[in-house]
Amino acid sequence: VARRVFITGLGLIAPHGEDPVSIFDRIYQGDSAVRLVRSGTADFGSDLPLATVDFTPKDRIPKTQQLFMARASQMAVVAAEGALQSSGLFREGQSVENGEMGVYMGCGLGGAEILQEGYRTYFVRQSRRGRPSTVPMIMASGPASHISMRFGLHGPTHTYSIACASSTVAIGEAFRAIRDGYLDTALSGGAEAMLNDGSIAAWERLGVLASSHMDGPEASSRPFDLERTGFVLGEGAVLLVLEAESALRERAVDPIAEIIGYGVSSDAFSLTEPHAAGQEAAMRSAITDADIEREEVQYVNAHATGTPSGDPIEIEAIKNVFEDHASNLAVSSTKSVHGHLVGASGALETAITAIALQKGRIPPTANLTHPDPCCDLDCVPGYGREAPELTVAVSNSFAFGGSNATLVLRKV
Repeated sequence: VARRVFITGLGLIAPHGEDPVSIFDRIYQGDSAVRLVRSGTADFGSDLPLATVDFTPKDRIPKTQQLFMARASQMAVVAAEGALQSSGLFREGQSVENGEMGVYMGCGLGGAEILQEGYRTYFVRQSRRGRPSTVPMIMASGPASHISMRFGLHGPTHTYSIACASSTVAIGEAFRAIRDGYLDTALSGGAEAMLNDGSIAAWERLGVLASSHMDGPEASSRPFDLERTGFVLGEGAVLLVLEAESALRERAVDPIAEIIGYGVSSDAFSLTEPHAAGQEAAMRSAITDADIEREEVQYVNAHATGTPSGDPIEIEAIKNVFEDHASNLAVSSTKSVHGHLVGASGALETAITAIALQKGRIPPTANLTHPDPCCDLDCVPGYGREAPELTVAVSNSFAFGGSNATLVLRKV
């Protein structure tokens, strides 16, 4: 018998801060966390709009553990602690109540800064005396492993490295495992930290990063807008506690939202170009999995990164899935203010969608001042919208490589 699955805790290390409610309030107001940051050196580099995180592991992670943790893992462990505390499953100085909890994480690249450091040691300094811990530090599975070790979690520990869809798939797979009776609880989400010179240069060379807008770096991320030039790269870690209904009822916990559906698909089309048919398949699968009618969906948290080609294709896919109902939907991209966290984006946007349902507030697409006629749905321009009737929402993540994932959430 399929079990109901609820989100009971959130832990965020995000460009807007760490408190979930404060983060949502800033996003709802269209307050951007994007800033101009120097990448490279004074003689060789560029100033780029980026969504950085104000985070240091000092006094938050034992020094001996920091030596074996890349930045993504450090942020993931702190975010996991926040999620466990907010769910009531963990208090400082105590053990986690459920040691059989699973860990399902998404991560695109892992220890990007450690990989860069290794190359510099070997090729620039021409030294073979790099970190002995380089290999375990650069593994994409590092964040999940460090979380399980830090909190003594003996359930399944899985990592999904699927570019921009990584953490949405991680949450979806955790949802399935709990719904189908394999687990009662799971920590699930994503972590990413690739704001180092080498990674940024690679993204620049791919031609997908936004240039700074004339109105300032805060206006650089412009999904659905005619003046969009690409996405703003971000970093962070976001963890959700997922629990079966029976587990949270035993603890008399008030959940944040319910996950009711999950769908995945592959475009089998291009490594970098999106394809509407694949995106449609993920959304249709998720809605079918949720056992709802498409007319019940009221809000779509779009993947929309702000690339010239990607945004209209997602709008096309939404129209094809929802048909006449598409004009009734609110569709927004919160990447307009928090940037694209790659492997952690889906988790952040799932958390935002969950809080939107809880509060009855739809977050906006900031910087949407000149709507693209090809993106002609209600994209919630500028500022958030009160929506006390908001009950069902969808969150999309569509990745390089053609991997697509969609979650359906419901108000509780």
